[in-house]
Amino acid sequence: MKNKNRIETKTAHELAQFLGLSPNDGIEIEIRSDINSKIIEVVKTKGLTHAELAKLAHTSRTRITALLNRNTVEISTDLMLRVLGSLGYKAKVTFSKAS
Repeated sequence: MKNKNRIETKTAHELAQFLGLSPNDGIEIEIRSDINSKIIEVVKTKGLTHAELAKLAHTSRTRITALLNRNTVEISTDLMLRVLGSLGYKAKVTFSKAS
C-alpha cells in the first residue's frame, strides 16, 4: 500500500479552503459539525440506542446511524435540529462578523 500525503486542517474555514469551497460553505460545515457533536455527546450520555433515538426523532434508524457516524452528507440541517430537539436540547444562534 502506498503512502498517501496527509493534509491536516484545524478549522472549518481551512477545510473549506483546502476543498476549494467558499467561506460560506466553511461556516455551514462548522455549524453542522457543532450540532452533530452535541447530538453524539447527548446520545452517549443518555445511553440511547439508534432505534430509540430514531423513534424519539420520528426518523429512520438508518438516518440516525449515519448521523452518529458523522456521515451527514444526506442529512439535512433541519433533521439534525429535530434530533437535537428530541433529545431535549435546542440550538441557540449567535452572530459575529466573519474574519
